[in-house]
Amino acid sequence: METEINGSLSPTQPKWRKVAYGGMQLGFDDNHTDESFLEDMVMNANVVRREMVKVMIDSVSISQYLCIVTLVVLVWTCTLGSSINENSLLLLDASLLGLGFFVLLLTSEMLSLKQLLNYVFKISFFITGLYVLSPIYHTLTQSISSDSIWALTVSLIILHLFLHDYSGSTVKVPGALEHPTLTSNISLNASIVASLLIASRVPSRLHVFAIVLFSLQVFLFAPLVTYCIKKYSFRLHLSFSLGLMSVTLAFAYQLHRFLFVLLLSLLVFITVVCPCWLIRIQEYKFEINGPWDEAKLCFNITE
Repeated sequence: METEINGSLSPTQPKWRKVAYGGMQLGFDDNHTDESFLEDMVMNANVVRREMVKVMIDSVSISQYLCIVTLVVLVWTCTLGSSINENSLLLLDASLLGLGFFVLLLTSEMLSLKQLLNYVFKISFFITGLYVLSPIYHTLTQSISSDSIWALTVSLIILHLFLHDYSGSTVKVPGALEHPTLTSNISLNASIVASLLIASRVPSRLHVFAIVLFSLQVFLFAPLVTYCIKKYSFRLHLSFSLGLMSVTLAFAYQLHRFLFVLLLSLLVFITVVCPCWLIRIQEYKFEINGPWDEAKLCFNITE
Protein backbone atom coordinates (compact mmCIF):
# COMPACT_ATOMS: atom_id res chain seq x y z
CA MET A 1 0.00 0.00 0.00
CA GLU A 2 1.45 3.38 -0.98
CA THR A 3 1.29 5.76 1.99
CA GLU A 4 2.54 9.02 0.47
CA ILE A 5 1.57 10.60 -2.87
CA ASN A 6 3.39 13.77 -4.00
CA GLY A 7 4.41 14.67 -0.46
CA SER A 8 0.94 14.29 1.08
CA LEU A 9 -0.59 11.50 3.10
CA SER A 10 -2.82 9.10 1.23
CA PRO A 11 -6.43 8.75 2.35
CA THR A 12 -5.78 5.19 3.45
CA GLN A 13 -3.02 6.05 5.95
CA PRO A 14 -4.19 5.66 9.58
CA LYS A 15 -4.37 8.76 11.82
CA TRP A 16 -1.53 9.23 14.29
CA ARG A 17 -2.38 8.29 17.87
CA LYS A 18 -0.45 8.82 21.08
CA VAL A 19 0.37 5.32 22.31
CA ALA A 20 3.15 3.81 24.38
CA TYR A 21 4.57 1.96 21.37
CA GLY A 22 4.85 4.68 18.74
CA GLY A 23 7.08 2.58 16.54
CA MET A 24 4.22 0.14 15.94
CA GLN A 25 2.26 2.81 14.01
CA LEU A 26 3.03 2.37 10.35
CA GLY A 27 4.07 5.44 8.44
CA PHE A 28 5.20 7.46 11.50
CA ASP A 29 8.54 7.83 13.26
CA ASP A 30 8.93 6.95 16.94
CA ASN A 31 9.33 10.63 17.88
CA HIS A 32 6.53 11.91 15.66
CA THR A 33 3.92 14.26 17.14
CA ASP A 34 1.13 16.22 15.52
CA GLU A 35 -0.71 19.42 16.41
CA SER A 36 -2.93 17.59 18.93
CA PHE A 37 0.00 16.60 21.16
CA LEU A 38 -0.08 19.86 23.20
CA GLU A 39 -3.84 19.99 23.60
CA ASP A 40 -3.62 18.31 27.03
CA MET A 41 -0.87 20.59 28.33
CA VAL A 42 -1.71 22.14 31.73
CA MET A 43 0.26 24.98 33.29
CA ASN A 44 0.64 25.49 37.08
CA ALA A 45 -1.99 22.87 37.89
CA ASN A 46 -0.40 21.85 41.22
CA VAL A 47 1.06 25.21 42.24
CA VAL A 48 -0.27 26.32 45.62
CA ARG A 49 -0.89 30.05 45.87
CA ARG A 50 0.01 31.17 49.39
CA GLU A 51 -1.24 34.16 51.32
CA MET A 52 1.13 36.39 53.27
CA VAL A 53 -0.80 36.29 56.54
CA LYS A 54 -1.16 32.51 56.52
CA VAL A 55 2.55 31.98 55.82
CA MET A 56 3.47 34.33 58.68
CA ILE A 57 1.13 32.49 61.06
CA ASP A 58 2.59 29.13 60.02
CA SER A 59 6.11 30.43 60.70
CA VAL A 60 5.16 31.11 64.34
CA SER A 61 5.73 27.42 65.17
CA ILE A 62 9.35 27.72 64.06
CA SER A 63 9.90 30.90 66.09
CA GLN A 64 8.21 29.26 69.08
CA TYR A 65 10.54 26.26 69.11
CA LEU A 66 13.56 28.48 68.51
CA CYS A 67 12.64 30.35 71.70
CA ILE A 68 12.23 27.07 73.60
CA VAL A 69 15.71 25.92 72.60
CA THR A 70 17.10 29.37 73.41
CA LEU A 71 15.67 29.16 76.93
CA VAL A 72 17.33 25.76 77.38
CA VAL A 73 20.67 27.20 76.29
CA LEU A 74 20.22 30.16 78.66
CA VAL A 75 19.56 27.78 81.56
CA TRP A 76 22.70 25.83 80.59
CA THR A 77 24.75 29.01 80.56
CA CYS A 78 23.43 30.22 83.91
CA THR A 79 24.02 26.81 85.48
CA LEU A 80 27.61 26.63 84.27
CA GLY A 81 28.12 30.18 85.52
CA SER A 82 26.79 29.17 88.99
CA SER A 83 23.84 31.56 88.68
CA ILE A 84 21.41 28.67 89.15
CA ASN A 85 22.02 26.06 91.85
CA GLU A 86 20.84 22.47 91.90
CA ASN A 87 17.85 23.19 94.18
CA SER A 88 16.52 25.81 91.78
CA LEU A 89 16.97 23.39 88.89
CA LEU A 90 15.07 20.64 90.71
CA LEU A 91 12.25 23.08 91.50
CA LEU A 92 12.19 24.08 87.82
CA ASP A 93 12.05 20.42 86.78
CA ALA A 94 9.11 19.69 89.07
CA SER A 95 7.28 22.83 87.92
CA LEU A 96 7.73 22.02 84.24
CA LEU A 97 6.63 18.42 84.72
CA GLY A 98 3.50 19.40 86.64
CA LEU A 99 2.67 22.19 84.19
CA GLY A 100 3.12 19.84 81.24
CA PHE A 101 0.73 17.25 82.64
CA PHE A 102 -1.77 19.98 83.50
CA VAL A 103 -1.72 21.29 79.92
CA LEU A 104 -2.12 17.76 78.53
CA LEU A 105 -5.14 17.14 80.76
CA LEU A 106 -6.77 20.34 79.54
CA THR A 107 -5.98 20.08 75.83
CA SER A 108 -5.81 16.38 74.97
CA GLU A 109 -9.31 14.99 74.50
CA MET A 110 -8.07 11.40 74.07
CA LEU A 111 -5.97 11.21 77.25
CA SER A 112 -7.64 8.78 79.65
CA LEU A 113 -6.83 8.12 83.29
CA LYS A 114 -5.21 4.80 82.37
CA GLN A 115 -2.91 6.48 79.85
CA LEU A 116 -2.07 9.18 82.37
CA LEU A 117 -1.06 6.61 84.99
CA ASN A 118 0.99 4.81 82.34
CA TYR A 119 2.82 8.06 81.56
CA VAL A 120 3.47 8.67 85.27
CA PHE A 121 4.90 5.15 85.68
CA LYS A 122 7.19 5.51 82.66
CA ILE A 123 8.41 8.94 83.73
CA SER A 124 9.09 7.68 87.27
CA PHE A 125 11.11 4.79 85.87
CA PHE A 126 12.95 7.18 83.55
CA ILE A 127 13.80 9.63 86.39
CA THR A 128 15.08 6.79 88.58
CA GLY A 129 17.34 5.46 85.84
CA LEU A 130 18.61 8.98 85.12
CA TYR A 131 19.50 9.50 88.79
CA VAL A 132 21.40 6.20 88.91
CA LEU A 133 23.40 7.08 85.79
CA SER A 134 24.24 10.63 86.89
CA PRO A 135 27.73 9.72 88.26
CA ILE A 136 28.64 8.25 84.87
CA TYR A 137 27.47 11.37 83.03
CA HIS A 138 29.43 13.55 85.45
CA THR A 139 32.77 12.00 84.42
CA LEU A 140 31.88 11.38 80.80
CA THR A 141 34.11 14.03 79.17
CA GLN A 142 36.88 14.64 81.70
CA SER A 143 39.60 14.16 79.08
CA ILE A 144 38.04 16.64 76.60
CA SER A 145 38.63 20.38 76.73
CA SER A 146 35.76 22.77 77.44
CA ASP A 147 36.24 24.56 74.11
CA SER A 148 35.70 21.31 72.24
CA ILE A 149 32.63 20.57 74.35
CA TRP A 150 31.08 23.95 73.56
CA ALA A 151 31.89 23.71 69.86
CA LEU A 152 30.36 20.25 69.63
CA THR A 153 27.32 21.33 71.66
CA VAL A 154 26.65 24.33 69.43
CA SER A 155 26.97 22.13 66.32
CA LEU A 156 24.52 19.58 67.75
CA ILE A 157 21.99 22.27 68.70
CA ILE A 158 22.14 23.74 65.19
CA LEU A 159 21.67 20.24 63.76
CA HIS A 160 18.74 19.70 66.11
CA LEU A 161 17.05 22.93 64.98
CA PHE A 162 17.70 22.20 61.32
CA LEU A 163 16.23 18.66 61.38
CA HIS A 164 13.43 19.20 63.91
CA ASP A 165 9.89 18.36 62.79
CA TYR A 166 8.14 21.73 63.11
CA SER A 167 4.88 20.43 61.63
CA GLY A 168 4.34 18.04 64.55
CA SER A 169 3.65 15.10 62.24
CA THR A 170 5.95 12.80 64.23
CA VAL A 171 4.62 13.79 67.66
CA LYS A 172 3.07 10.85 69.50
CA VAL A 173 -0.40 11.98 70.46
CA PRO A 174 -2.35 9.78 72.92
CA GLY A 175 -4.50 7.38 70.94
CA ALA A 176 -2.66 7.94 67.65
CA LEU A 177 0.06 6.04 65.83
CA GLU A 178 3.61 7.34 65.78
CA HIS A 179 5.60 7.44 62.55
CA PRO A 180 9.04 8.91 63.35
CA THR A 181 11.25 9.85 60.44
CA LEU A 182 15.01 9.52 60.14
CA THR A 183 15.54 13.29 60.36
CA SER A 184 13.37 13.61 63.49
CA ASN A 185 15.30 10.78 65.18
CA ILE A 186 18.63 12.41 64.31
CA SER A 187 17.35 15.75 65.65
CA LEU A 188 16.25 14.22 68.95
CA ASN A 189 19.48 12.27 69.40
CA ALA A 190 21.52 15.42 68.71
CA SER A 191 19.67 17.30 71.47
CA ILE A 192 20.20 14.44 73.95
CA VAL A 193 23.94 14.23 73.24
CA ALA A 194 24.24 18.01 73.59
CA SER A 195 22.49 17.83 76.98
CA LEU A 196 24.87 15.12 78.21
CA LEU A 197 27.89 17.09 77.05
CA ILE A 198 26.78 20.16 79.00
CA ALA A 199 25.88 18.05 82.05
CA SER A 200 29.41 16.66 82.17
CA ARG A 201 30.70 20.18 82.93
CA VAL A 202 28.56 21.00 85.99
CA PRO A 203 30.12 20.84 89.49
CA SER A 204 28.12 18.09 91.24
CA ARG A 205 26.23 14.90 90.50
CA LEU A 206 22.96 16.43 91.65
CA HIS A 207 23.59 19.23 89.16
CA VAL A 208 24.00 16.58 86.47
CA PHE A 209 20.73 14.90 87.34
CA ALA A 210 18.82 18.20 87.50
CA ILE A 211 20.11 19.70 84.26
CA VAL A 212 19.79 16.48 82.23
CA LEU A 213 16.24 16.01 83.52
CA PHE A 214 15.42 19.60 82.61
CA SER A 215 16.87 19.25 79.10
CA LEU A 216 15.16 15.96 78.34
CA GLN A 217 11.85 17.26 79.66
CA VAL A 218 12.03 20.12 77.17
CA PHE A 219 13.31 18.20 74.16
CA LEU A 220 11.05 15.17 74.69
CA PHE A 221 7.97 16.68 76.31
CA ALA A 222 7.70 20.23 74.92
CA PRO A 223 6.85 19.22 71.31
CA LEU A 224 3.92 17.13 72.57
CA VAL A 225 2.63 19.94 74.81
CA THR A 226 2.89 22.62 72.13
CA TYR A 227 1.25 20.31 69.57
CA CYS A 228 -1.71 19.66 71.89
CA ILE A 229 -2.07 23.40 72.55
CA LYS A 230 -2.13 24.10 68.81
CA LYS A 231 -4.73 21.39 68.18
CA TYR A 232 -6.89 22.53 71.07
CA SER A 233 -7.04 26.23 70.19
CA PHE A 234 -5.16 28.14 67.51
CA ARG A 235 -5.67 31.43 69.35
CA LEU A 236 -4.18 29.87 72.47
CA HIS A 237 -1.27 28.66 70.35
CA LEU A 238 -0.60 32.18 69.05
CA SER A 239 -0.93 33.71 72.53
CA PHE A 240 1.40 31.13 74.03
CA SER A 241 3.94 31.65 71.23
CA LEU A 242 3.94 35.45 71.56
CA GLY A 243 4.27 35.20 75.33
CA LEU A 244 7.13 32.73 74.99
CA MET A 245 8.92 35.03 72.53
CA SER A 246 8.54 37.97 74.91
CA VAL A 247 9.89 36.01 77.90
CA THR A 248 12.83 34.67 75.89
CA LEU A 249 13.75 38.13 74.58
CA ALA A 250 13.55 39.54 78.12
CA PHE A 251 15.91 36.88 79.50
CA ALA A 252 18.28 37.31 76.55
CA TYR A 253 18.33 41.08 77.12
CA GLN A 254 19.27 40.62 80.78
CA LEU A 255 22.01 38.15 79.95
CA HIS A 256 23.68 39.89 76.98
CA ARG A 257 22.66 42.68 74.63
CA PHE A 258 24.26 41.04 71.60
CA LEU A 259 22.31 37.84 72.26
CA PHE A 260 19.11 39.89 72.44
CA VAL A 261 19.82 41.58 69.09
CA LEU A 262 20.74 38.24 67.49
CA LEU A 263 17.60 36.49 68.74
CA LEU A 264 15.36 39.40 67.76
CA SER A 265 16.90 39.45 64.28
CA LEU A 266 16.32 35.70 63.88
CA LEU A 267 12.69 36.00 64.96
CA VAL A 268 12.06 38.88 62.54
CA PHE A 269 13.83 37.00 59.75
CA ILE A 270 11.78 33.82 60.32
CA THR A 271 8.41 35.46 60.93
CA VAL A 272 8.53 38.40 58.50
CA VAL A 273 11.39 38.24 56.01
CA CYS A 274 11.08 34.58 55.03
CA PRO A 275 7.29 34.74 54.37
CA CYS A 276 7.78 37.90 52.25
CA TRP A 277 10.57 36.15 50.41
CA LEU A 278 8.43 33.08 49.77
CA ILE A 279 5.51 35.14 48.48
CA ARG A 280 7.83 37.18 46.27
CA ILE A 281 9.48 34.21 44.56
CA GLN A 282 6.14 32.44 44.17
CA GLU A 283 5.39 34.44 41.00
CA TYR A 284 8.44 32.86 39.33
CA LYS A 285 7.20 29.32 39.94
CA PHE A 286 6.28 27.71 36.61
CA GLU A 287 5.06 24.15 36.24
CA ILE A 288 4.06 22.36 33.05
CA ASN A 289 2.13 19.08 32.98
CA GLY A 290 1.14 17.17 29.89
CA PRO A 291 0.99 13.82 28.11
CA TRP A 292 4.75 13.39 28.43
CA ASP A 293 4.60 12.97 32.23
CA GLU A 294 4.84 9.60 33.89
CA ALA A 295 1.53 7.90 34.39
CA LYS A 296 0.38 7.73 38.02
CA LEU A 297 -1.34 4.44 38.75
CA CYS A 298 -4.32 4.60 41.05
CA PHE A 299 -5.63 1.34 42.47
CA ASN A 300 -9.13 1.20 43.84
CA ILE A 301 -9.33 -2.08 45.74
CA THR A 302 -12.74 -2.86 47.14
CA GLU A 303 -13.58 -5.85 49.18
